[in-house]
Amino acid sequence: MTIRAILPSAGRDLRLDLFRGVANWAIFINHIPNNAVTWLTTRNYGFSDGADLFVFIAGYAASVVYAKSMLTQGFAAGSTRLLERAWQLYVAHVLLLVIHLAVIGWTAQAYQDPHLLDEFNVARLVEHPIPTLTQGLLLNYRPLNLDVLPLYIVLMAACPPVLWLMLRRPDVAIAGSLVLYFAARLFGWNLPGYPASVWYFNPFTWQFLFMFGAWCALGGASRARKIIRSPVVLVVGSAYLIFALLMTMAGHFETFGKLFPGWLVSAFNPNDKTNLAPYRVVHFVVIAILVARFVPIDRPGLKSRWLRPLIVCGQRSLEVFCVGLFLSFVGHFLLEQISQSLLAQILVSISGIGLMTGVAYYRSWSKKLDKRPSPPASNSP
Repeated sequence: MTIRAILPSAGRDLRLDLFRGVANWAIFINHIPNNAVTWLTTRNYGFSDGADLFVFIAGYAASVVYAKSMLTQGFAAGSTRLLERAWQLYVAHVLLLVIHLAVIGWTAQAYQDPHLLDEFNVARLVEHPIPTLTQGLLLNYRPLNLDVLPLYIVLMAACPPVLWLMLRRPDVAIAGSLVLYFAARLFGWNLPGYPASVWYFNPFTWQFLFMFGAWCALGGASRARKIIRSPVVLVVGSAYLIFALLMTMAGHFETFGKLFPGWLVSAFNPNDKTNLAPYRVVHFVVIAILVARFVPIDRPGLKSRWLRPLIVCGQRSLEVFCVGLFLSFVGHFLLEQISQSLLAQILVSISGIGLMTGVAYYRSWSKKLDKRPSPPASNSP
């Protein structure tokens, strides 16, 4: 079939790195319970949050990186590279799982704090270690907050045939993704969890954001330029963001929520994150349209030194993400054991972001060392 997708131009899109860094910082902050710093993230001001942004950019980046390989080297080579990336993600997840279990178990024992085992869904490991570890390797068992990587792994593993179709019939691919999204919501499709649950991020619904990212990267955003530039879309989209803000605040503050009809507030609260409610999708799409409209790829401010830490964190996303998940537990434990004051919450959040940024800069530096050419061999005896 004829290639109909429009491949992105050469060069790195700093917007992807910037917002992937934002997503990593937000996920770290939001994973610390009772953390006042979460009021600086988008989670409290609308329907979507850092997880939506993370999955969208994952689909966008995957199509940018691997579409060219699939076109120039063939389907087998492109699929191999995609599956290699899925394997890297799986190894990272297993390593993070083992470290998470070991640290939480040791902490609960050393500080005689057994409620940590229940809070982070680790108690079953103590009671049934072999089946729990087995299910962990199969991605069905996950301690608290270790849900995003399994979703990412499944989406990347299923990507080769999807990317092949996206390159040839991008609109057909995104339409099929949308049909699967609504079918999963209608019929209650999800993957089983362990011991008796389902996946927190339903892959049958969250795949739509991943596919939407791929569709945007392969020409969808270019074809939707008129929509992005439309004054009507700007007004309607801004109104929807204000509505989302009001409904989210109504869910946070009972007194404020009484200003609206009860049926309206209950329609959006609690926020259906597991099955990616349509209002979340619309909220994220509106934000994506506004960002594309007001933050073009060549915007000079993207090279500002003030944004550099976020961009570097986005460029080393996997390492930063894994470190952030581990630090969120450390931060939660420190706040419980030492102080829950506002100052402590701010210090823990800033320290965690500082450590994540340090890891990102270190990994970028070490990668540059790997790419440096070796010095020429001496001819002297």
